Amino acid sequence: MYRSFSFLSYLLCLSFFSLIHNTGAWENNTYEYIVIGSGPGGGPVAANLARAGHSVLLLEAGDDQTQNVNVSLWYNFNLAGNDPATRWDFFVKHSDDPERESRYLRMTWRNKDGSFYVGTDPPAGAEQLGIYYPRAGTLGGCAMHNGCLTMNPNDADWDDIAKMTGDSSWTAENMRKYLINLERVHYLPNGTEGHGYTGWLDMTMLDSGLETNPDSKLFLQQAALASGASVDDLPELTMRDMNGDQPNRDQLTGIFGGVSHIAPNQNRSSPGYYVRNTVNENKYPLTLQLDTLATKIIFSNDTTKPKAIGVEFLQGKSMYSADPRFNASEKGTPGRAFASKEVIISGGAFNSPQLLKLSGIGPAEELKKFNIPVVVDLPGVGHRLADNYEAGILSLASRAIAGASEIFPVFLKTSVAKIRDIYMWCGSFSFEGFWPGFPESYGPSQYECAIVHMNPRSQAGAVTLRSADPRDVPDVNLNFFKTGESQDLQAILEAVKWVRGFVSKVGGGLGPFKEKHPCPYPKGNCTDEEQKKYIKEQAYSHHASSTCAIGADGDEMAVLDSKFRVRGVKGLRVVDASSFPAVPGGFPVLPTMMLSEKATEEILNELEEAGGVVRH
Repeated sequence: MYRSFSFLSYLLCLSFFSLIHNTGAWENNTYEYIVIGSGPGGGPVAANLARAGHSVLLLEAGDDQTQNVNVSLWYNFNLAGNDPATRWDFFVKHSDDPERESRYLRMTWRNKDGSFYVGTDPPAGAEQLGIYYPRAGTLGGCAMHNGCLTMNPNDADWDDIAKMTGDSSWTAENMRKYLINLERVHYLPNGTEGHGYTGWLDMTMLDSGLETNPDSKLFLQQAALASGASVDDLPELTMRDMNGDQPNRDQLTGIFGGVSHIAPNQNRSSPGYYVRNTVNENKYPLTLQLDTLATKIIFSNDTTKPKAIGVEFLQGKSMYSADPRFNASEKGTPGRAFASKEVIISGGAFNSPQLLKLSGIGPAEELKKFNIPVVVDLPGVGHRLADNYEAGILSLASRAIAGASEIFPVFLKTSVAKIRDIYMWCGSFSFEGFWPGFPESYGPSQYECAIVHMNPRSQAGAVTLRSADPRDVPDVNLNFFKTGESQDLQAILEAVKWVRGFVSKVGGGLGPFKEKHPCPYPKGNCTDEEQKKYIKEQAYSHHASSTCAIGADGDEMAVLDSKFRVRGVKGLRVVDASSFPAVPGGFPVLPTMMLSEKATEEILNELEEAGGVVRH
């Protein structure tokens, strides 16, 4: 285990820490490692390397909101997503078709007075911004504003990376050890095989309502029957471990327990707290520099390959224009820091490719357009953008539904898939995507199953520069349904019909249900094509990945090798959701944390092989 090190290493940690100024800078502003971004990729790798005795500078463009109750109390996640203290506002496109975009019901516009308008009939003079796609610019990244649902992807997702790269360390069997490293499981007895109980990430299971809410029980009973199970199986099904090491797990469908990165006291558990605790323990050489926007990677050309040796940055509040508090007149304070070993980029699927391009790594023609000197022509940077398609079937019951927070997840395998390809969670809530001020409440009778389509067949999205200004946001076009449209829409439609079938049978005075979408009451009897059209035009997402993707050596679009190393340079890695060759499973937060554990091991292994560290 790489978190174990000698007493000598511990003394070195203390001596390293003594070199830190009150400002958080080292004597010569040089560290062994610089990590850019403190989210699920960067936060853990920075803390892990520091705990292994290596000096690390962690740069975070946002500030520390770990004590903000919108963040710390997990059930406030909708408030966190709308909180200007944590959010970064991106506006994206789903296609290149303006007419299709104009039919998106939650299109966002900027009014003349600076306020937002959401809808398809904007006031005169309003500027169309696009489809809202919030990110979190704060310590801990997007793991600080999400709903905490935590899913290890299907085994095939990991095994496919192993096959693609020829690197067997990516097999699902081996990747489980990184899950074990990071998790502190509370929902199983200590020692249950296949899980960890001493890691930094708390894992609990959400209340399905089976024993606590009679109305939830009514929905669960019908969902169990619809999935081919017995009502008598519900106590076992609602505690079924979606992250377990079951045989043939990719084929397991039906009801599962809602595993989440939540502590037993209902506080959010996340990389932000892991980093904060590592710093606060005052015994590891981790320097956390908040309110610091990385603007460029510094390269040395002293070797046959350019080597990343440092980072240029701007210090100041709200330096990035996605921050709703951004003020262009506030220029920030420029600075530099240097890395004797490596620079690790962990800015996420939008910001990591942007930083690479600003630093001269990316498609040469795009860089030349903005007069950015080309360090390496890597055409894959910013391309192959992937995301889950998300949809839902929302209905209103005939009376108020008891409870509010009880949910249960379901896996389905549709007719167009070889393994399970739908993940959903069902409960008395409304979740229809993102827009300023989301979500819309339809009152106490609302009921939804929110649907995530796993392994979408299209991966044609792109993140491209608008300018060479590092404070400017890039253009993001997800290019939904560019390929595989027929199969992907069929899969989502089958999930919708499955939900409609079991909900329509729920008794206890809750029915009949009036559907809001995708087949709104009182129309009913919508054709398959009408429903598919609605799904295609109103699908949303928030699991972007793959814009700096790992790939095979012969793949010209591969940005990284299987060890996270940026091709064509030395001393530079990308460790975040952008590293995945395809979007992993139904939620990327846990697999990205697993990447961070894997990257830590890769880095320490390379140090050991080079004679730079003694491992225990």
